[in-house]
Amino acid sequence: MSLKERVRATMKSEDTEGPFELYVTRTPGYVWALFFKALNVHPIAVTLISIVIGAASGYFFYFDDLRMNLIGMALLIWANWYDCADGQLARMTGKKTLVGRLLDGLAGDIWFFCIYLGLALRLQSDHGLWVWPVLAYSGFICHARQAALADYYRNIHLWFAFGNEKSEFDTFARQDARFRALRWTRNEWFEKMYLFFYRGYTHGQEAQTPRFQAFHKHLAEVYGSSIPTDLRANFRQKSLPLMPLTNVLTFDLRVGVLFLSLLVRYPIIFPLFEIFILEPVRFYTRHRHETFCQEFDKALTNDEER
Repeated sequence: MSLKERVRATMKSEDTEGPFELYVTRTPGYVWALFFKALNVHPIAVTLISIVIGAASGYFFYFDDLRMNLIGMALLIWANWYDCADGQLARMTGKKTLVGRLLDGLAGDIWFFCIYLGLALRLQSDHGLWVWPVLAYSGFICHARQAALADYYRNIHLWFAFGNEKSEFDTFARQDARFRALRWTRNEWFEKMYLFFYRGYTHGQEAQTPRFQAFHKHLAEVYGSSIPTDLRANFRQKSLPLMPLTNVLTFDLRVGVLFLSLLVRYPIIFPLFEIFILEPVRFYTRHRHETFCQEFDKALTNDEER
């Protein structure tokens, strides 16, 4: 197979990942994964390196100096390539671990915490202490729920389209049951700690999507795990136009605006973009998804009554 075909094989679906991800993110990540495989580097080591590199970018964004900012941009791009490479490497080598999954989930959070911290320290001298609550709101509230909702909708889409094979769609109830079944013993404490945080993340996703939760519950009551093929196809068709919006809410556009704000030397643009542009996108995406989930739920009720 050609390099392009091999990279495509590592993508979950072209429904959720487009040309930008293929050429700018996935292909460099795949090349790095091949490099690390040749050196017999463990995926966890790649993840740890990505955390260090991504976190370091925040230091370079602190300075009101374009050369320093460009170094920070390069570091963040590099860290993102490694973030792709660790998962691809894990699939290539079969070295998938719970520790790796936990660290992979934390990586982006650590990067952006350092980035927001660097920006806040930089902006404080020009704008005063009010930048701290602005950046805290844009990061801990806006960014967090935007990325969580986008991740949830993509996994829901993949679940309807392909089942569990390509999706990480899960429920709070299932994760909570696993958490309660484990004990704080030597052999189980780490997985229990992981589930403690992961179930909270899942609960937050479900709290944003009440109409989907009602539809999903109704769907399980009627069909169990054997959802009709035509229903899956219809849901995929409705969900597909929202996938570009979920990409807007995640990494690429967000980082593009961050870089632009640094290039024009007005980094305050970045948190304001998250608050006043990405939040309306989240509201719109959520409204569209919740609306058609309610329509599917009503159609399911009508089918039962016939």
